[in-house]
Amino acid sequence: MLAVLAAGSVAFGGMALAATPAVAATQSYEATLAPLNGSSASGTLMLTLDGNTATITEKASGLPAMFGSDPYPHVQHIHINGQGTCPTMSADTDGDGVISTTEGAPAYGPIGTTLSTSGPTTAASGTVLNIAPSGATIDYSRTITLDAATVSSIESNTAVIVVHGLDPMTLSAKAQAEKSELVPSLPLAATSPALCGALAVAQTSAVPAGGAQTGLGGTSGTEDGVLFVLGGSFLAGSALFFGLRRKFATVH
Repeated sequence: MLAVLAAGSVAFGGMALAATPAVAATQSYEATLAPLNGSSASGTLMLTLDGNTATITEKASGLPAMFGSDPYPHVQHIHINGQGTCPTMSADTDGDGVISTTEGAPAYGPIGTTLSTSGPTTAASGTVLNIAPSGATIDYSRTITLDAATVSSIESNTAVIVVHGLDPMTLSAKAQAEKSELVPSLPLAATSPALCGALAVAQTSAVPAGGAQTGLGGTSGTEDGVLFVLGGSFLAGSALFFGLRRKFATVH
């Protein structure tokens, strides 16, 4: 006769036996990062989700590398609660040949988590440039804690990886002369998407090799605002982008 004695134990034939503890399930997701806006970049990203803990490994190459002596910072995010897709050129509503971040928002949604190299991973840290990957290649590995909204979006197949930052010299003359609609002190190229890929359940457990940027972070709280914030988080990284901004201006 089998009887439940207490949580974690059962009785069988008068003998109490310890129950085997449940093992938390993990699920892996992957994204192929395809170029947007004439970018020559490409990449892959693997995310393994265990509860609200995500281990992320990413490799990308072909991004703009430098302006003068400044490495080009490429802010990157898990965008959530949109259509779960990357935008097509039909999203370019102003006809300048560039899908800006806000023009792409209906497809991929607002920021859920910032994929920073260290420190905070909240949506509010989306423009902290000195914790963004920089240069022509990204070789990224980090374990972070996700908020409930990001976890829900990943599990419901509406999460999209977006890497930002274009070479302005590849844009049309009209786009080169435009400022970012999100951070007007910067050129349009600085905040427009260069790579995009929807997260989907992985078909293989393999992950991209490499990745030296590690750490722990969190996304406590859910931010609903615009894709990039213009407050303290931008100021925290603006020193790194100041020289970049001046060099961008010379192409206008």
